[in-house]
Amino acid sequence: MTQHASSTGHPVSRRATLGLLGAVPLAAGGVLATAGPAHADAPADLRPGGAFDRFVARLAAEDAFSGTVLLLHRGRRVLARSYGMANKERSIANGPDTAFALGSITKLFTAVAVVQLVQQGKVSFHGTLGTYLDGFPPDVAGTVTVHHLLTHTSGMGDYMQSPGFWAQAPTWKSIEQAWDGIMAFVRGGALAFPPGAGHAYSNSAYQALGAIVAKVSGRSYYDYVREHIFRPAGMTGSDFFTVPQWRDDRRIARPYSSQQSAARVDALDRHIFVGSPAGNSFSTAGDLARFTAALLGDELLSPAYTRLALGPKVPIAPPPPPPGLPPLVAFETYAPLAVLTGGQWAVGHNGGAPGVSTDLEWYPDSGWVTVLLSNYDLGMRSAVAPVNALAQKLITRP
Repeated sequence: MTQHASSTGHPVSRRATLGLLGAVPLAAGGVLATAGPAHADAPADLRPGGAFDRFVARLAAEDAFSGTVLLLHRGRRVLARSYGMANKERSIANGPDTAFALGSITKLFTAVAVVQLVQQGKVSFHGTLGTYLDGFPPDVAGTVTVHHLLTHTSGMGDYMQSPGFWAQAPTWKSIEQAWDGIMAFVRGGALAFPPGAGHAYSNSAYQALGAIVAKVSGRSYYDYVREHIFRPAGMTGSDFFTVPQWRDDRRIARPYSSQQSAARVDALDRHIFVGSPAGNSFSTAGDLARFTAALLGDELLSPAYTRLALGPKVPIAPPPPPPGLPPLVAFETYAPLAVLTGGQWAVGHNGGAPGVSTDLEWYPDSGWVTVLLSNYDLGMRSAVAPVNALAQKLITRP
């Protein structure tokens, strides 16, 4: 959860219709298996030394990309590369075990946590916000539902764009202060449209969902995600790190931004004390592959609820297609975006913030998973956007 922790065009997708998740799940034990056997089924352009590999290497050589790229096909690693520096001051290079701030990929964890509680009968998709949380105005508490929050149709906005937010945020020096401070802005926000009457990407909605997780489970949101998502998925390198931890831990990539300067500078001071349900948990490329394997392998939800969570819910205006691909068809699901591109579904989420650029996608029809993590942002553009566009084009090419 950081400035602009978010929405930037999430290109993702899923399988084709409501009840078909059967994506060739990634076997948890084989997520990072040796690459060789996978090459026989992989297009040459996606293999080591292929067009994609050469493209990312060129961007890195031009200092336009810093981070980690991981491609998997049917649960086996095809390509894994790390470039650039996790910490320039200390001369620490990015590597396969480097943890990156995820930006809004974190929303996937929040959504899975909510659906887990629905599966347990503790939360209802049609339950109103006021059923679970206090302090919201009546017109919000009584009309916004969990379904609206998950699909960005609640009419709630972005607390980070609220007047006064960035004046207060730097004063928060503990997890509790940050949580309470954010919730005050979320509760004070007005609806832009009646719930269900429109679509607008909402960080405030996902903060509210995280608060529901905490209230209903009786655990902090952070502990719930650690215990019910990170741990069962085997995500040992993932967590919600505070800014002091981010500053001191050699395993975490520092964020380098060029948003306010021609030169790329360390943007750590432009981030809030700790991430939120809307953004900025931390993870490694391998851990995100494990999360995808656990989710698609029905280890985090029952098969029925996995299909329910990932099925298309609300048609939305699609992002622009990568060059050379036809127009896209896009749906909100319960967290990921599902995009039909080149005759295949792509499902996932991206994230962006100062010095943060990330994308996680899976292709159910062909069994591909792409993990793109960068500690560069390239101005107001995503540093991984051109990398993702080429991967999507090569994967969905007839």
